[in-house]
Amino acid sequence: MKIYNCFYEIVIKSLITIPAWAQILRRNYVILTLLLALNFIAATPAMAANLSADLLKQPATEITVSLGNAANELKFEPNHLEFEVGKRYQLQLNNPSQLKHYFTAKDFADGIWTQKVEAGKVEIKGAIHELELKPGAEAEWVFVPLKSGTYGLRCTISGHREAGMTGEIAIKN
Repeated sequence: MKIYNCFYEIVIKSLITIPAWAQILRRNYVILTLLLALNFIAATPAMAANLSADLLKQPATEITVSLGNAANELKFEPNHLEFEVGKRYQLQLNNPSQLKHYFTAKDFADGIWTQKVEAGKVEIKGAIHELELKPGAEAEWVFVPLKSGTYGLRCTISGHREAGMTGEIAIKN
């Protein structure tokens, strides 16, 4: 409380005794400072764009994951994936089985920046939480992990997870 009272004594009482021209000067200084601060905040997206442009020049590490196999076994191959924060990856997903499967890892997807998902002649950008691969389908997911952690992977089709179609995704710093 003493610090507050001292601050009050110095700042508030001095404002009362400062001439009008000095108060105007001080007010203009505060406004100028706020405008400069807002200018730096507005520049942040541009700086982020430059950083992402550098990141996009980085070659993507390619990793292939099969959802099921030709014998229609319900599993991810491999079922353990490891990534590093800040590196660019290209996840090649394929479904060689006769059944459709889902690559579902919502918490993982929330901790990455997706550059794109490409399947056939369609390219999707933005937040992705789940991909469905029909029999024989392939998809490419290009992303950069942003948040470390261990995340669950599963196929959400009834009975597939219970039959063992699960996995783990680890993102390390």
